[in-house]
Amino acid sequence: MPEVVVTKPREGKFNKNAARRVRVAGKIPAVLYGPGHDPVAIEVDPKQISRILFSETGHNTIFDVQVEGQSAAKAMIVDWQREPINDKLIHIDLKRIALDKTLRVNVRIKLLGIPIGVKAEGGILDQVLREVEVECLPADIPTHIDLDVSQLEMYGASRVSDLPHSDKIKYLKPEDATVAHVVSIREEAPTAAEVEAAAAATAAAAEGATTAEPEVAKKGGKTEDAAKKPEAGAKKSDSGAKK
Repeated sequence: MPEVVVTKPREGKFNKNAARRVRVAGKIPAVLYGPGHDPVAIEVDPKQISRILFSETGHNTIFDVQVEGQSAAKAMIVDWQREPINDKLIHIDLKRIALDKTLRVNVRIKLLGIPIGVKAEGGILDQVLREVEVECLPADIPTHIDLDVSQLEMYGASRVSDLPHSDKIKYLKPEDATVAHVVSIREEAPTAAEVEAAAAATAAAAEGATTAEPEVAKKGGKTEDAAKKPEAGAKKSDSGAKK
């Protein structure tokens, strides 16, 4: 039996102050929309929504939503917002769906096995694509998509074309898109201390080059003074000659 999410219309509709009052009361402001219906501002139970989001099917869960004064409708969670500090849910978007019409959803990709390139060649497995967008009927949405990567060698890659295909699901990602590959372990990046030490050494070298210039100028100054002394002496000699 699908879960039934019981809601009630929100006072003030899309007013921000009204949404704040809903949160203070321990509920989550939400919007229910879909083809053939006007958007409805509602409030929902955060525990019920969290239970759906953390279920095996997650945000792809199809459930019945019951709004006071209206007939129940099939719906799913299409967007949600959390408070950045305490991670509490603060807003939910629900979409009405028709069971006989296809829809587009993102489905998690689950990697199976340990690649040969990891076990025997010292590589690491890098999952590039963690979700893939598919088009299918609501009843055919998979909880996840399995991909066996145990035969991947070093620098080998699995692509969307390697995912299990059927006539019920259409992948919307290019077939040659990389899902996962085995790569070599990169050289370790320098630590913060090493970067700081290198910067200090560079600064010291630059400072040394800068202080060298005044020394040359100072030596030049001494040379000029030494050149002026004979001239002074020459003047004294001239005075002595006059005497």
